[in-house]
Amino acid sequence: MAVITTGAHPKALWPGVYAWFGAKYEEHPTEYTDLFDIKSSSQHYEELAQHTGFGLAPVKPEGSSSVYEGHSQGYIARAIHVAYSLGYIVTREELKDNLYEKVSMQRAGSLAFSMSQTRENVGANVYNRATNASFPGGDAKELLATDHPSLAGNQSNELAVAAAFSEASLEDLTIQIMQAVDTKGLKISLRPTRLLGPVGLVYDFERVLKSTLQNDSANNAINALKSSGAIPTASVNHYFSDANNWFIRTNAESGLCWFDREGVEFKKDEDFDTDNAKAKGYMRFSTLWGDWRTLYGSAPA
Repeated sequence: MAVITTGAHPKALWPGVYAWFGAKYEEHPTEYTDLFDIKSSSQHYEELAQHTGFGLAPVKPEGSSSVYEGHSQGYIARAIHVAYSLGYIVTREELKDNLYEKVSMQRAGSLAFSMSQTRENVGANVYNRATNASFPGGDAKELLATDHPSLAGNQSNELAVAAAFSEASLEDLTIQIMQAVDTKGLKISLRPTRLLGPVGLVYDFERVLKSTLQNDSANNAINALKSSGAIPTASVNHYFSDANNWFIRTNAESGLCWFDREGVEFKKDEDFDTDNAKAKGYMRFSTLWGDWRTLYGSAPA
């Protein structure tokens, strides 16, 4: 157990130090909320269950009986909430002898920074592991896959031929989204809602989505993505670990969900025997994806 004593910040015991740095920096605006539908929870775990729907209605010959089809439950995705906690302990002597209140204030800010950074990293890791078979969803497949099982055969939410982000590859993926079907193979109105990628693609996103004419081309052709409004919004995420992977969130319901069981809370206390002061942060939440149609993407090597 680490305890902060007078020796941890010896310069804080002497006058003349102009400024302290390194404990906390300005952080990016909250980004994980762009990655998930944010929900609250009052249970130990949350589940998303698929149901199969019905197929096309067959022709009914005169005088014959109607055809009756079953309606059953598909796969189930479950997430058990995880608790995260971090704190620090300071001796009574360090508190009394520390000449710089700013150091003490920075500790609290640094702890809050660590808690918010934890949320961002946990959220981004769902995307960072989107093609990792070691992190399957309810259908036993990774989030981005070319062979999600369905009653109509395997289906894909990954670009057929993985490609780096470009105007052409973005058009290909939006077309794939528009061709989506449900588990019975019926056409559904799936639409892009947000383009997501790593920081390295920030200017590519701008050029491709906002150019009036086709990007990086001598052709006098309109930028169809812009003119059609195919991509309503776009953002980059500072916590995506792969410089090449990019994604499109869709309007599919019960897709990528973030469940807050207990929001971030901070507490402080004092140990009677040692007079040490304690401070800690605590939170409990889970991430979960149900319908893989909530996310399409490309993961070029």
